[in-house]
Amino acid sequence: MRIGPLREGAFRSRLHDPRTAVVIGRWLGTALLICFLTGLYSHVLQDPPSWLRDHLPSRPVDLYRASQGLHVISGIAAIPLLGAKLWTVYPRLFEWPPARSVRHALERLGILLLVAAMLLELFTGLLNTLQWYVWPFPFRQTHFWLAWIAVGGLLLHLAVKAPEIATHWRRARPQLAQRRGFLTAVTASVLAVTAVTAGQTVPWLRRADLLAPRRPDIGPQGLPVNRTAAAAGTTQPPTDWRLKVTGPRSYELTMDELLAMDQHEAELPIACVEGWSATARWSGVRIRDLVTRAGAAPTARLRITSLETAGPYRVTEMEADYARDPLTLLALRVNGAVLAPDHGYPARVIAPGRPGVLQTKWVERLEVIV
Repeated sequence: MRIGPLREGAFRSRLHDPRTAVVIGRWLGTALLICFLTGLYSHVLQDPPSWLRDHLPSRPVDLYRASQGLHVISGIAAIPLLGAKLWTVYPRLFEWPPARSVRHALERLGILLLVAAMLLELFTGLLNTLQWYVWPFPFRQTHFWLAWIAVGGLLLHLAVKAPEIATHWRRARPQLAQRRGFLTAVTASVLAVTAVTAGQTVPWLRRADLLAPRRPDIGPQGLPVNRTAAAAGTTQPPTDWRLKVTGPRSYELTMDELLAMDQHEAELPIACVEGWSATARWSGVRIRDLVTRAGAAPTARLRITSLETAGPYRVTEMEADYARDPLTLLALRVNGAVLAPDHGYPARVIAPGRPGVLQTKWVERLEVIV
C-alpha cells in the first residue's frame, strides 16, 4: 500500500515545481561556482603544482583576503540556498515506483551522491570557520576532493536535466504569488546570514558581525590569533635565539644584528582560511635582503622553519616572487610594538597575497632552495 508521503497527491504545495527549482538552482549554482573557484585558488596557494609554482601572484596585496573572504561568504550563503532547493524538490524522493528503469535508478543514485557531497562540503566548511574539527580525517584534503565530487555530480545532473531546465529557465506567466513570497523569503535569509557573518572580512559590515566566529579587531595587539604560542610550544623562545639563513653563503644573526639592519614597514593583511582578515602595520627586515646576502639566485625559493614543536605548517615554502617582493618582511614588530608571543616573537614572516597559515610565526631558519 502507498501510504504517507508515498501516496499519490501527498504533496499539494504548488512551490514543488520545476520553475521554482530552476530559479533556486541558478542562485545556488552561482554561489557554488564562486565558492569552488576561490577555494581552488586557496588550495593552489597552499599546495602549488610544480608547473604553476613560479607564477603565483604576490599582488594585489589584498588578493587572497578578497578571494578567501568571498569563498567563506559564498559558502555560508549556499547553506540556506541548498536548504531551499532541497525543500523544493524533496517530494521526488517519494516517487513511485522508486526506479522506473536502469537509467532512472542511476540518475537517482547520482543525485544522492551529489546531495551528500554538497551537504558534507558545506557543513564541514562551516565548522572549519569555527575551528571545530569533530571528524577523524584531514579537513583540507577532504574538502578539496569533496568539492570535485560535488562539481562532477552537479555537471552530470545539469546534463541530465538540461531539457527541463531550458523549458523553465524563462519567467513563467502568470507569476504565482506563493512563488514570489517564497523567493523573497529565501533572498532575505541569504542576505541576513551574509550580513551577520561577512564583517570578519568586509570592514563596513563589521558592526553587524554578530555570528561570525572572529572579530578581526579583537586579540593580542589588536589582531586575532588562531594558533597560540602555548599551543605551538613556543612561549619561551631560546635566550640565545639566532636567525639561521642557509644558502651558498650561510650565516646567522642575533636579534640585535637584525635590528641594526635596514628596517622597512609594510601595511599588509593577515587573511586566514577561516575567512577573517585584519590589516596591520608590520616592520622588520626584507626577506630579499636576507636571501641576497646568502647568495641566493633571483629564482631561488625558500624553506622556512618555525620554532614550534609540531604542526602541519611548522615547515613551509615560499616561491621566488614572494621572496623577492619588497613588501615581504621578516617582521619584528607590529603596529609599532615588539611582536607578542602569540603573533610570532621573536620573528615571523609577512608577505602580500598569501594565506595566513603560510605567514610563518616563530621563525628559526630561512633556507635557500633551488
